[in-house]
Amino acid sequence: QVQLVESGGGLVQAGDSLRLSCVASGRTLSWYAVGWFRQAPGKEREFVAVIRSSGSRTFYADSVKGRFTIGRDNAKNAVYLQMNSLNPEDTAVYYCAVDESGALYSGSYYYSEKIYDYWGQGTQVTVSS
Repeated sequence: QVQLVESGGGLVQAGDSLRLSCVASGRTLSWYAVGWFRQAPGKEREFVAVIRSSGSRTFYADSVKGRFTIGRDNAKNAVYLQMNSLNPEDTAVYYCAVDESGALYSGSYYYSEKIYDYWGQGTQVTVSS
């Protein structure tokens, strides 16, 4: 079993930065691919970024590429999402999720929420204009 807890969300102004954290218990997070998704009110949950288990290769949604960075903090058994140059379109609840399969896929495989096995409770990010 995997338990995931997101933190670091809050209310910020456009142009500001936030660093979200996803801390896991029950598993060693570095063994798995970990994705970040977000869901704005009235919209579908969408892929944001993922870090793969082997070599920590990363993939990003076009909407956040160049602004967001996903990485690992293995000492804390955590994955973070560094978010820079935030704008109101980034306002959403952000979730981390674990793909427990151990497969090493590329690209679009990670974009679907269907492949993830465990989800955190989410953390709210609100960006004012």
